[in-house]
Amino acid sequence: MQKTSVVIVSPALADANNGNWQTAWRWQRMLSPAYRTRIVREWPQDAQAAQDAVMLALHARRSAASIAAWARVHPGRGLAVVLTGTDLYRDIQTDAQAQQSLALAQRLVVLQERGPDALPAALRGKAQVVFQSTTARQALTKTAQHLRAVMVGHLREEKSPDTLFGAARLLKAEPDIVIDHIGDALEPVLGELARATAADCPAYRWLGGLQHEAVRRRIQRAHVLVHASRMEGGAHVVMEAVACGTPVLASRVPGNVGMLGPDYAGYFEHGDADGLAGLLRRCRDGLQKADSPGGDLLSRLRAQCQLRAPLFAPEAEQATLRHLLHDLLEMP
Repeated sequence: MQKTSVVIVSPALADANNGNWQTAWRWQRMLSPAYRTRIVREWPQDAQAAQDAVMLALHARRSAASIAAWARVHPGRGLAVVLTGTDLYRDIQTDAQAQQSLALAQRLVVLQERGPDALPAALRGKAQVVFQSTTARQALTKTAQHLRAVMVGHLREEKSPDTLFGAARLLKAEPDIVIDHIGDALEPVLGELARATAADCPAYRWLGGLQHEAVRRRIQRAHVLVHASRMEGGAHVVMEAVACGTPVLASRVPGNVGMLGPDYAGYFEHGDADGLAGLLRRCRDGLQKADSPGGDLLSRLRAQCQLRAPLFAPEAEQATLRHLLHDLLEMP
């Protein structure tokens, strides 16, 4: 019996090495045992398009042309639009193409539990939360001589790297807090600021873009991951950190709260470099308190992340995806 054909539309493919591509690639592997699955940048693309039974389209605005084409060629056939942070917290409010994508979809997939709140009230019934996943890794024993923080994300305005630059400058006289910053400079001015920060702050290093496996190893070796974004749909690096026992210091924005929970103790206000620096100091101070587990911020964050980790398990994501596909195929 021939497998049902599923097409995943991703505006970013392997060469981009970003969150959209990681999602598309992982979903293709999860669905391929039960479905004939492929990834395209644009649809329709070939003769196989006529056989496609379901489309999973990443990004309401950037995949809008493919979404509209699907609705013309396969009216009423299963279409799920996967909403990113820029979709949820910017584009669907003002962009006509993104708004049309919402209207055409049978399901609106959000990647963290606060996502449905950002949708128009009339469309929330279409929402399906799919937490992304990653393989768990063993938590490593780390030095107590200094705190190592890592921030991961290409340098662009939405990721708020300037918050990390500000914190690094506030901490420049404290060499026992070491900061690694990973990501390509998608906005050249931010690359210049990263170089200037590294020149002025010996404990801050900008490492540029790295391969995914190298990034995961650095997250695994760090004491904390810093995630300072202005908007997020459900960041890969957050769940990758949680899955290897590395707690997160995150901006208090809906996309991060939807990943880590409303009562998480590691939030700072978006853009607050002083607040981030203060959390880093408290985590560093906690390194000296191994004799009182749970009595310091770092231990508390580890415990809270451990409670969230099952949400990001591959088997949970695969089960939710298959349920989503079943619903789309059963719709009249």
